[in-house]
Amino acid sequence: MTSQVCRSASRAAKSLLSASKTSSFFAEGRAVAAAAAGAKSFRDSAPALASYYRRTGSANVSRGWISGALAVPAAVHMLQDQEVHAAEMERTFIAIKPDGVQRGLIAEIVSRFERKGFKLVAIKLVVPSKDFAQKHYHDLKERPFFSGLCDFLSSGPVLAMVWEGEGVIKYGRKLIGATDPQKSEPGTIRGDLAVVVGRNIIHGSDGPETAEDEINLWFKPEELVSYTSNAEKWVYGQN
Repeated sequence: MTSQVCRSASRAAKSLLSASKTSSFFAEGRAVAAAAAGAKSFRDSAPALASYYRRTGSANVSRGWISGALAVPAAVHMLQDQEVHAAEMERTFIAIKPDGVQRGLIAEIVSRFERKGFKLVAIKLVVPSKDFAQKHYHDLKERPFFSGLCDFLSSGPVLAMVWEGEGVIKYGRKLIGATDPQKSEPGTIRGDLAVVVGRNIIHGSDGPETAEDEINLWFKPEELVSYTSNAEKWVYGQN
């Protein structure tokens, strides 16, 4: 473990020295941050950094600067968090089925996604054809209940939506609850509002690929709206 930390410290030092020959103090800090990201503990690496600069005689790095660099891990984590934030922002397809629409549950269901902090980027009320329903449930075409499922989806208006947010695909499924309402936890949409599997009021994409396919099936590209919500800085802490 010690040798690994030393190797990480050495790589950080070499990266910083290289940056100091061609760039400013700020660029040096960025070089250390990048190199420190690969170290288990930058604080543990700091003594090795100081030793390296004593041996090399670098004029651009002082003892005080090395001490200040102990704060770099916090900055590194902040940068990493920003990268994770960008990577996790995604979209999912959510549909309130004919039973949910007929029971007047649109406002209730939409409000749950809004209160969570997710952003609505597309919405429309449609009555899908039987052929369209078959396309939506194409992965279930070998199941004995496929025809009945398609008949039901095409039996009345469906509220099709696209929601955006961090982890919206996975957490959207948690908001919805288990397929069988009897097995859904209280507090979930199905757990609170549905009773039987055949009338479980809502559909949600179960993964990134499914979400992409379903969004493309139900919406044209120009129907998807990209915008910044005023609430995002309060939801994600971006000021």
